[in-house]
Formats: sequence, structure tokens, C-alpha cells
Amino acid sequence: MTTRRTALKTLTGTALTLPSLTESLASPMTQPDSMSAPLKGRINHSVCKWCYGKIPLDDFCKSIKEMGITSVDLTGPAEWPTLKKYGLTCAMAQGAGKGINDGFNDPKLHDELVASYEAIFPKMKEAGLTNVICFSGNRRGMSDEEGLKNCAVGLKRLMPSAENHGIVVVMELLNSKVNHKDYMCDHSAWGVNLCKAVGSENFKLLYDIYHMQIMEGDIIRTIQESNKYFAHYHTGGNPGRNEIDETQELYYPAIMKAIVDTGFKGYVAQEFIPKRDPLTSLKESVMICDV
Repeated sequence: MTTRRTALKTLTGTALTLPSLTESLASPMTQPDSMSAPLKGRINHSVCKWCYGKIPLDDFCKSIKEMGITSVDLTGPAEWPTLKKYGLTCAMAQGAGKGINDGFNDPKLHDELVASYEAIFPKMKEAGLTNVICFSGNRRGMSDEEGLKNCAVGLKRLMPSAENHGIVVVMELLNSKVNHKDYMCDHSAWGVNLCKAVGSENFKLLYDIYHMQIMEGDIIRTIQESNKYFAHYHTGGNPGRNEIDETQELYYPAIMKAIVDTGFKGYVAQEFIPKRDPLTSLKESVMICDV
């Protein structure tokens, strides 16, 4: 009978004849050939500009265009003409509301939020854009049940205009443990229940992989089971929200394959804060996700 001790001895001897772990498990982005290979076209690549704030928008657009990225997330009307100049789009437009902390869970803000979103819908339609971000707001002592009900009431007011303009209002799932203390839409199940309560194909979720890894994990299963409620995806390495390479705990090739396998035709946007040369890290991350 093989014991733990004899098995370890066998493995120790075998290890001498195998390539090093670093060689055998090297990420595709570390291979020179993969860095220059054309993209496979199964993932639509986007990127969040705020992570590269020091790079002028024109220079940024030129660089990402060469990488095969076709969208810049979280930009507004003033920036859309520059994106268009370089043949880029904005797969997730900047929200028209008051920000992350003050959202649809507060009925006192509904009039203001509805008016601001209805004002941006025509501009988005003219620019050929379809997705705009929105937020739940912080709890501030409110129960999840009450907050969900309040969000549904406010969002239902928006749906006729969103449907008329062909716009999808997309609420982002964020973590309330590390980055956005007290934020309400911090679990995918809560967001899915909100989608069901609103009851329109013009309201969906932004599934941020980094944030949901912190809050609940089980990323691939969630994508497989709830993907019809997800209009958009964001990346980020955990812990730290830095590069999505082997320095962090998420294995993005498998996650991207799970997204592709659902038949998703939207965009996946890189949203990490580079610790190394920013554009090199961005290119590597695109290659990691290009399954």
C-alpha cells in the first residue's frame, strides 16, 4: 500500500526530471509569441480610462487601438468624439447620477436621477452607445429589502425612456468590504433579484469580477447561472486591484472561457491599477483574457 511518505519520495524523485513549475505553468502573457499574436476575436476588449489618468486621451486611444482594444469605459459626452476619431466606442458610458454613494435606493433622489439619465439617453443614442452605468447608493442603515424595493421603483420610472432610446441601464456590483464601505448592491444575488423586480431587458448588471471575488467568490458558477442578467464585465487582480497576472489569486483564462461559453457578445473591460509600466501591463492583460 502506498503511504504518504513513499508517495512524497516518489514525487521528489520525479520532480528532478520535470521542468520547473515556473516554466510549465507560465502565463500566456509571458510568452513573446503570444504578445504579438492577433486577437482571437471571442472577447470584445474594453478598458477603463480612469486607471491611466496620466496618459492623454489621444495618446491612450492610439495605444489601445494597436492592442486590439475597441472601447474605453466610463467616458462621457465630451470624450466620445475623441474615441470616435480613433474608431473606438464606449461600451459603458459614465453615469448621469450623483455617484456611487447616492443612488436609486434613496427615493428622495429619484426625481433628480430620472431627469439626469433621461437627459443623457438622447446623447448616447446619437453617439451609437447602448450601456450606461448606475449605482444603488449606500445603505445608511437601510435594509437590503427596503433598498431593493426603492431601487425598483426608481428604475421602473426610467425604463420607458430607456426602452424608447435603446439604452440599457446597468447597475454595478461593488464590494463593501474593502473599497466601497456600506454600498448596497454588493452581492450578485441582490442584483439579480433587483433585475427581476424591475422586469425589463433594459436593466441589467455590471459584474465586476474583482469586487465579487472579495464579497462572495464562486465567480465561474455565478457567471454560468446568472449571465443573462450581466450586460458587462470588469476585471481586476485580487488582492490589491492590480495586474491580473500570476501575482494574484484569480485565474482569468478560465473565467474568460466561462464568459465566452455563455454566448456573451458584450464587452469585458480591464479595470485594474497598474503597478508596472501601465501600457505593457494592459497589453499583457488583454492577452491573458483573449481565450
